[in-house]
Amino acid sequence: MILRHAAPALLGLSMITGPVHALDLNALSEAEKAEFGAQVREYLLENPEVIIEAINVLEQRNAVAEAAADQELVAANADEIFDDGFSWVGGNPEGDITLVEFMDYRCGYCRRAVPEVAELLAADGNIRLVIKEFPILGDASVLSSRFAVATKHVAGDDAYKQVHDALLEFSGEPNEISLRRISDGLGLDTDTIITAMDSDEVTEEIAQTRQLAQKLRISGTPSFVLGTEMLRGFLPAEQLLQIANAVRAEQG
Repeated sequence: MILRHAAPALLGLSMITGPVHALDLNALSEAEKAEFGAQVREYLLENPEVIIEAINVLEQRNAVAEAAADQELVAANADEIFDDGFSWVGGNPEGDITLVEFMDYRCGYCRRAVPEVAELLAADGNIRLVIKEFPILGDASVLSSRFAVATKHVAGDDAYKQVHDALLEFSGEPNEISLRRISDGLGLDTDTIITAMDSDEVTEEIAQTRQLAQKLRISGTPSFVLGTEMLRGFLPAEQLLQIANAVRAEQG
């Protein structure tokens, strides 16, 4: 890229004669290489914007390549992403595209994402939402996810959503006392839920989501899959809506 832009200043070098198709540096003498390097340096110092342009082009190419690789990952793991058989499903369950969120209850950006996702679902009534429990911020995160998943197993999807929302609003330290208080406040079968937290079923569900995240190269929360697109990090509702519309357009 740099050599392409530098070419006008370099073609006048006395060492290069005849048609120029490609520059073979190995064919130059040491003196010619030194002169060539000096010419390149002089051109770049006089035109530093060329370097910025080259960097921008490289970043664009890398972004395109990463997006294509992410789409391949989504396609290769679509069943686990969209229909694992255990993750909570909300929004419009019959929606034409699906938004999957990998989240952690102790993640500040996950909490910031709550109203953005709600605004998206309110603006577009044809989006299916899937929540993936992905606790990565320590023991407190794992405890909260175990509590949420155990609630789903014991009391069903509606109770899970209530606990999910409560945990995202909870500002204290999650422990058995505070979790019992949340469960009791919602009128749930607290003792059964607390017992189920350490069950093999809860452990396996969280482990499967971790394995999926590893396959998708997800290392932070929130992370989203929206249709065919992998979205790594927090996004506002307006941008999520734009991506949803673009995904629909691509699907025809």
